[in-house]
Amino acid sequence: MRIADGIAVVTGASSGIGAAVAVRLAAEGARLVLVGRDPERLKTVGARTGGRTVVADLGTGEGIDAVCGAVAGTGVSLLVHAAGLGAAGPVEDTDAGTTAELLAVNLAAPIDLTRRLLPGLRETGGHLVFVASIAALGVANEAVYSATKAGLRGFADAVRIEVPGVGVTTVLPGAVDTDFFRRRGVPYDRRFPRPVGAERVADAVVHGVLNNRTEVVVPRWLGLGSRVHGAAPALFARLSRTFG
Repeated sequence: MRIADGIAVVTGASSGIGAAVAVRLAAEGARLVLVGRDPERLKTVGARTGGRTVVADLGTGEGIDAVCGAVAGTGVSLLVHAAGLGAAGPVEDTDAGTTAELLAVNLAAPIDLTRRLLPGLRETGGHLVFVASIAALGVANEAVYSATKAGLRGFADAVRIEVPGVGVTTVLPGAVDTDFFRRRGVPYDRRFPRPVGAERVADAVVHGVLNNRTEVVVPRWLGLGSRVHGAAPALFARLSRTFG
């Protein structure tokens, strides 16, 4: 699809991957609607990209309503789900409040926004991008986060089958050098794999849209893990326990 002159909604645009996607789409000539929870950061991204900003907490019904109201009747042609929260720790120590928050922001919000904006995307022959994670394959001590991203990936697969007139791209990044780990309260302390820059993920998003890619893994070599997981899940589990 064409990005230039189309209306693109980007969630999680205050920082990290969402902000990088906004900058990249602006360079392609998109007309942006930027959604985020941090007013000051969102304002900065909006000024840099020329995008319209919508301050909204997507973990609430009011936040979803605010986004839908802001784009009503505008003909959205691209929706990028980049908002997300993380949590780390043993599954038995993950409290119900954390679980509910991750499910609301990482999974329920993209499902609801997609449902409500889908009629417009059908009309424009638009495109959906779901920024999931390689954690969708399952990561120890991130069980709830992994579950939300696996659910997001599954939802994207189903929409791709159900709605052939709308493009659907799933992006599976590995570790990304953003504030994500600081915000979840547990830093990324592995020496390998090294985190990639958010700009690299943004490039993958744009490439996926322009080329109607089904799924993009960043960095690309992590796709080997996805193939092993699909072909031999027990082997994948053993390797994950050994190498982390």
